Amino acid sequence: MPYPTPDTLVVPAATAEIVDLPHGGAFHLLADAVHTGGALGANRLVLGAGADGAAPHYHGRSTELFYVLTGIAEFFLDGTTTTAHAGSLVVVPPGMPHAFGAAPGSPVDLLIVLTPGVQRFEYFRQLGRIRSGHADFDSLLPEQQRYDVHFLPATTWRRPATQTRDAPA
Repeated sequence: MPYPTPDTLVVPAATAEIVDLPHGGAFHLLADAVHTGGALGANRLVLGAGADGAAPHYHGRSTELFYVLTGIAEFFLDGTTTTAHAGSLVVVPPGMPHAFGAAPGSPVDLLIVLTPGVQRFEYFRQLGRIRSGHADFDSLLPEQQRYDVHFLPATTWRRPATQTRDAPA
């Protein structure tokens, strides 16, 4: 569990809650809005090769930052598919439709920051239950406003490699 110091928040790796996902993936819950006075929320997401991280959605109030720690990620950003390699930074403004996942053949490890923060740890726990087959995706639909995650109609966002452009590394 994170612990505050007078002006900072320190989250030792061993204290982060881990929500397991299929195929070796996991959410590492680092900081929720309640821990940061609403300034931000942060998590680390590890995905197996080719695994989806999130279906197309947008955030009405928050900017979402992704930093690719290792591996290669694919992002769907307002209709364009972009590949981001380790060391790349992707910033998605409020209102922009986006989706992301590990590139085919490559696992990925992402640091994800949402600002301003929204209390979303329970959202990630529910995603873990959904991915493990213990809950239905529809259980999240009534919670879209609460978590500032607004799902878009089902769409295929993964594009053939010929339509993908690389983000700077």
